[in-house]
Order: sequence, then C-alpha cells, then structure tokens
Amino acid sequence: MAKILILGAGAIGTAFSFPCSDKDNLVTIIGTHLDNNFIDQINSKDKTHPILQCIVPKNVRFLKFEKLGEEINNKIDLIVVAVSSKGIEWASVELSKVLKEKIPILILTKGLTINNNKYEVLVHKMERLLKKNGIKETNISAAGGPCLAKGLANRVHTSVVFANSDIKIANWIARLVSTDYYHVFTSDDVIGVEICSAIKNIFSMILGASEGLCNTTISTQLKEKNYLNTAAALLQQSIYEMIIFTEKQKGKKETVMGLAGIGDLYVSDKGGRNSKMGQYIGQGMTFKEAKKTKMPNDTVEGADLAVEIGSKVKSDFSIETLPLMLSIINTICDEKPLIINWNNFKLSTP
Repeated sequence: MAKILILGAGAIGTAFSFPCSDKDNLVTIIGTHLDNNFIDQINSKDKTHPILQCIVPKNVRFLKFEKLGEEINNKIDLIVVAVSSKGIEWASVELSKVLKEKIPILILTKGLTINNNKYEVLVHKMERLLKKNGIKETNISAAGGPCLAKGLANRVHTSVVFANSDIKIANWIARLVSTDYYHVFTSDDVIGVEICSAIKNIFSMILGASEGLCNTTISTQLKEKNYLNTAAALLQQSIYEMIIFTEKQKGKKETVMGLAGIGDLYVSDKGGRNSKMGQYIGQGMTFKEAKKTKMPNDTVEGADLAVEIGSKVKSDFSIETLPLMLSIINTICDEKPLIINWNNFKLSTP
C-alpha cells in the first residue's frame, strides 16, 4: 500500500485513481487552482465525476488546491501530474514551493515543447523547472500508450507504458498500480515514449481526414463507404514519419512500433478529438473555421502541438521527408487547405 497524490481532477487524473485505489493504495486527488467549484460539485454528488459520468471509488479523496502542501508533507510515496500540457509549467512551480524531499513523480500529461531551439519532452521540462526553483534532486517518469479516460474509469482492459531512465523506478510504479485490467509495461526510452505520445496527436488528425481525402470528386455517401484504402495508406506513412522524427531525437524505433506509438495512434484515431478535427479539415474546412463552428469548447492537442513545434519542424525537415506532418502543420499554422503529396510517400519503414 502506498500514498498516491494526483494533481489534477480532470478526466484522466480521476480515471487513473481507479487502478490506484483498486490496488488498495491511499489516493488523494487535488484539483488545480481553477477547480474549486468542480471539487465542490464532485464532493456534493455522491462523488459522481461530471466528465467521466461515473462514481469515483469511495476511498479516493478530492481536495482543493490549497491543501497541496499539507498533503505532500503527509509522507506521500508518489505524485502523479495530470494537468494539461500548458499547465506543466504551473505545476512545476507550485510543486517546487512545497516539495521538501525527492518524491517520485509520474506525468500522465502528453506533450512536447521547444526550449533553446531544441525539442524538449515534458519530463525534461519539469526537471529543468524544478531545478530552477531549487529542487536539485528529481525522479520523474512518463506515462504513454492508448488510454482513454472513460474506458479506464469503466475498468476496461487497458495497456500502457511507464518510462524512466532508471527502469527500476518505472517497474516500482508499475507494481503499485497494475491490476487485472490495467496492464503496465515499462521502458527506459523516456524520449521515445514522450515524443510518440505527443506527435501521434498530429497524425491522428491526418487519419481523421482520410474520408475527405480519399477522392474529392465523388459523393459524400461514396466516400463514407470507400475511404479505407486511403486510411491504410495514411496510417502506414504516419508510422514511417513517426519513426523518422523519433529516431532523430534519439528515441527508439521499437517504441514507435509499441504502445506509445502505434497503440496510442490507433486509439486517438478511433476515439479522440484530434481525429474529429481531422475529419472537418479533410472536408475542406480551415482549422479556425472548424474550431469555431464545430469544436469551440474542445482542446485539440495535435493543433496546439503543431503551433508549438511547427516552426522548428519546418526548419529541421523537408516536405519530402515528412510530407504528412508538414502538411498538417501548414494547415494548422498557416490556415492552408490540407493537401497531401502522395508522391513523397515511402513504401516501408526506415
């Protein structure tokens, strides 16, 4: 039994509390500074989570952000960060104010950023920010792989991967939370797992656009019935480009071929917001138009990532090397129609 503190009361943070509590750990979820009303709502309604639409296990506590320091000083064994990618900097600053010892951290957040004109995965970003704020010793792991929050909260079989350069730490966390439905594999490829977890959101937009891209001259009805050839070709090229990009950053090809890569890409295509946005873009809508009229309240992680890393990707890679990735970046960043150059596709993985 361990004491686990989850920072972030949203869908994925709360869903993660299910295997944690099912493994008889003591679990506390602390909302961000923006979640006070949300926490009150959960605590007042038999702990029904309004996003997940399910009752959270009784032994999981929900507390407001003001309790963060008090809880961390209560001999916490593991801190789990489940904020948005934009909130990682905030979480790092707030944790640095209350951390007094080296407590292992697991990041559920998926993202990639730029620092000093270099790609930076979120584990390294948090390490850098914590050290900047006086926390000299850190031990941070990353979670990757196909895990939709509502599925996990309904205890469906879910396989994920935890990554840490010290594989012993990843294995220790895996043992804490693995259940008969939550299957945790481990890896020492932190860069590969984090990069795949992030860029798969870009490629899931491409896969979502496959119906609209399959043939611009046939009817919508025919597209709905005959787009799978196109989707398969886009899937193969997506995997190829994920390998190119990941290996360029010193991540491993086998990571792309595993849960963090192909696995997460599959679930994002079948059940994610990025694929939904891709569907609208494939129909000929611009990103801004689709965001405003179709998905005004949705966070589209792939689009946010395209804006974050787009300029550097354009400078580092040619359209011949990454035709899909650069096409969607141009579409998002420059408000251009999505145009695919099929002649740049490769027949096999590198």
